[in-house]
Amino acid sequence: MSPVLAGVLQLLALVVALGLAYRPLGDHMARVYTSPRHLRVEKWIYRAIGADPNTQMRWPAYLRGVLAFSAVSVLFLYLLQRLQGSLPGSLGFASIDPDQAFNTAASFVANTNWQSYSGEQAMGHVVQTGGLAVQNFVSAAVGIAVAVALVRGLAATRTGELGNFWTDLVRGTVRILLPISVVGALVLVACGAIQNFSGIHSVGQFLGGSQEWNGGAVASQEVIKELGTNGGGYFNANSAHPFENPNGLSNLFEIFLILVIPFALTRTFGRMVGSLRQGYAILATMGVIWLGFTALMMWTEFAHHGPAFDIAGGAMEGKENRFGVGGSSLFAVATTLTSTGAVNSFHSSFTGFGGGITMLGMQLGEIAPGGTGSGLYGMLIMAVIAVFIAGLMVGRTPEYLGKKIGTREIKLAACYILITPALVLCFTGVSMALPTPGNSMTNSGAHGFSEILYAYTSGANNNGSAFAGLAADTQWFNTTIGLAMLLGRFLPMVFVLALAGSFAAQRPVPATVGTLGTHKPLFSGLLVATVMIVAGLTYFPALALGPLAEGLAS
Repeated sequence: MSPVLAGVLQLLALVVALGLAYRPLGDHMARVYTSPRHLRVEKWIYRAIGADPNTQMRWPAYLRGVLAFSAVSVLFLYLLQRLQGSLPGSLGFASIDPDQAFNTAASFVANTNWQSYSGEQAMGHVVQTGGLAVQNFVSAAVGIAVAVALVRGLAATRTGELGNFWTDLVRGTVRILLPISVVGALVLVACGAIQNFSGIHSVGQFLGGSQEWNGGAVASQEVIKELGTNGGGYFNANSAHPFENPNGLSNLFEIFLILVIPFALTRTFGRMVGSLRQGYAILATMGVIWLGFTALMMWTEFAHHGPAFDIAGGAMEGKENRFGVGGSSLFAVATTLTSTGAVNSFHSSFTGFGGGITMLGMQLGEIAPGGTGSGLYGMLIMAVIAVFIAGLMVGRTPEYLGKKIGTREIKLAACYILITPALVLCFTGVSMALPTPGNSMTNSGAHGFSEILYAYTSGANNNGSAFAGLAADTQWFNTTIGLAMLLGRFLPMVFVLALAGSFAAQRPVPATVGTLGTHKPLFSGLLVATVMIVAGLTYFPALALGPLAEGLAS
């Protein structure tokens, strides 16, 4: 079988699997967030944290819950790392330095999982399972909760209420993420991923020296890292490591986990607003962009020139033989069009245009299908922008799902889409201007610039992947990327929840013959164009200096 055919068959199998899971998972999530019933274990949790699950919150209260919980999470994870040297199960590893502990705490709470350290050489079992893995669950649940709050705002009528953050957080974790993770971990163990709490042991003698590995609860952390679009690996090689991703079947399953919740949330959205066709329109937009990026990536990486590429069947540098170009391309697009950041190949070794595709996927805002929750609310913000543009063209007040898009709403949407580009471009520009950060670049010229641009793009968009040629474990990068991750995660949430509150306070406007049909293919096409134009106009100059210049020169 040719490598190209193998890649196409993997894509088809993935589409079929996502299609089979779309309806049951989407409907289940809609029931989770609309049910008046609380499970017994959930009541215990509410009692333990002192929350009233039946209290309805307006957007300021909902936002305070998000920020308070996240702030406590950052502090807890920071202290856990700083105390690692004194904790049992640390495998003899020392406590983490302050700047790296801050970076890692910000990273995992912000659902970014950027790692400037080698997990198997720095983190013991307690920090990995009691700190990082826990944040993989709750940070994903926070993202879904914010998305659900925005959907409730669109569906509400003059109430201003968005639900209860603590209820949404607990239900997302207990009823969605935990059950799927248990089943998924069993699948990964069956595929060959490890799951233990063994210590450090030698695995053999190589060139006169021994190689040592430590075990860990890898399969259970791997599944939530993908399912929650987190991305932080137990090992430095991430999903390229055979302990995390043993073979082609586990690779395809992990890609499925990355995409399944973000895609299925579009059906949840349709159910909650009372129109499945609205959900299908958002799904179609996400699907078109994802398939387009996947096809372009495969074409770029399979296009080979010269005998070495002919023998390898494509650009195999930095890719695992057990995955090939097809499996690596699928994974790279899935992880950068979502806020996952897990990698099964070396993105820095992709072709110039291939590296640019991974970067552009993040710069779109990771909305096709995006992260758990963040993809849906990001795409709904773009839908508001698209409706506003359509309203300008026909000269009438824009509306989306019966809610008017007035001055307040468009200002909030505009602030949302400007935050991450400002963070990425400002931090990149300052890093290139200062003398010290440039010393961390492995490469010079366009590729060296791409290393820094990719790092801040990944951090501010809460992705976490890297070109990996950048030596990012410095005080400058640990601090600035940490700030970019926190600001890139929580500032957009402020505007999302404020927009949700504005919608929830409105009375729905009846549809007329002049109302734009936001459930039709025409709107999906407009939405795709809006996404591409907004990202293109914002990032094209920077991309021209990095991956585009490198691709044209090769």
